[in-house]
Amino acid sequence: MSNTADRQSHAEIERVQTGVRLEKRLLKVLKAVAELKDMSVGDLLEGIILHAFEGKSAFTRETLKEIEQLKAIYGLTLTADDSHKLKERS
Repeated sequence: MSNTADRQSHAEIERVQTGVRLEKRLLKVLKAVAELKDMSVGDLLEGIILHAFEGKSAFTRETLKEIEQLKAIYGLTLTADDSHKLKERS
């Protein structure tokens, strides 16, 4: 099997359990998007991260519209500009 064929088939990976802490409303939106796309939150995060590492958007325009609706439902007002300015409540 060639390298091209290997890349087109499913990549075999090893997953590990992690204790990541996320902002509460952000997690609610992530869970809702994962449910909407019929996937786990872990699979969704892997996809978002892999796209981000290549400078690509992980979402179609339609999905971004759905995310905006979910953000409104869950009161998520944070933006990318807030990402390095978050401070956890005491």
